[in-house]
Amino acid sequence: MPHLPRGLVVVSREGCDLCQDMLHALADLERTQTIPTVTIVDVDTDPELQRRFGLKVPVLLLDGSVICHYTLNSKELLRLLSGSAAIIPR
Repeated sequence: MPHLPRGLVVVSREGCDLCQDMLHALADLERTQTIPTVTIVDVDTDPELQRRFGLKVPVLLLDGSVICHYTLNSKELLRLLSGSAAIIPR
């Protein structure tokens, strides 16, 4: 498995409308909650990423664990972040 950064990672693909939708949803969430910085990783830069996530993009990961595919599950993300003290309500 390729090394993915810790924190929030969106595995995406250039030209992917769903990927852009997820990034916009994360930006909207960030307006009301403090969330970790989001790193974007292109699925097509690594054969292992293509094998693991190729047809499932976008994928949101938190510290390497899958949170959701295709659309943002903000409730699950906030639930997981609340246990890590990484979220601070604004």
